[in-house]
Amino acid sequence: MNDYLRESLSYFGLYKKMLSVKHKILPESVSFGPDKEQYFLYYEPKEVVSEKIIYWVHGGGWNAGNPKYFDYVGQSIADEGYRMISGGYRLSPRNKFPIQIDDVCSCYNAALNYLLNRGVDTSQIIVVGPSAGAHLTSILCYSERVQKEYCVDISPVIGFIGFGGPYSFRKDQSKTVKILLNQLFTKKYDRRQAEPVSLMCKNHIPMLLIQSRHDGLIQYECAQDFAARAEELGNTFELYSVEDRKNTHSWYTAGLFLETRQENKTLDKFFTWIEER
Repeated sequence: MNDYLRESLSYFGLYKKMLSVKHKILPESVSFGPDKEQYFLYYEPKEVVSEKIIYWVHGGGWNAGNPKYFDYVGQSIADEGYRMISGGYRLSPRNKFPIQIDDVCSCYNAALNYLLNRGVDTSQIIVVGPSAGAHLTSILCYSERVQKEYCVDISPVIGFIGFGGPYSFRKDQSKTVKILLNQLFTKKYDRRQAEPVSLMCKNHIPMLLIQSRHDGLIQYECAQDFAARAEELGNTFELYSVEDRKNTHSWYTAGLFLETRQENKTLDKFFTWIEER
């Protein structure tokens, strides 16, 4: 069975498991703009075990998803004892790029101010994104031009983790990704201005790139391209190949948070890498 078909057939099991999640923590919803999609959810663990803060931006092909839909991710991360910000952004095709990166940067700035006003130490931030969220958060972390344009201070960021990210817009990309990118950009937009591998600059943020060779949507080579550029610039990186049986795109980019560290090697790698920062 090819990986695209495996990806398509995985949705039922994923959705079924989502419905069984227990909501132990009630997150606080905070708006950072007038649009209904411009908000973030803040998860305060019942017992904080680390001062590291997770800034997480959801995936969904740039045209779907929101923080409330991915509440189970916040529940999982908070259950491990980490404070978490789950950021939203305006979706395509109604909203064209760079609106999405504008929102991700504005959300980051608003979230830091929110946490500081709560008296929370914001000196240790791990930025995380799956799929489309990996695309957007990698730009936030590694594009000096974007950081200057949106007044983003990355000095507190101590790590970046991307799951299944389209870091390079390869000519051999899947038909699904081509459709999604055509929805995201206007026809005359220079896509190099939104391609993480083209925007990457040298900086201090180590990266963990989690990618599956059986993704079904995003090529493994996208992560290899990003890792190669990081090596060229002297940025610290680790490329982790997904070993779990559930290695299709939706499962390893988001569905893994429906399992435990004992059940899922990739989830354990995620938390172990954060613990080691």
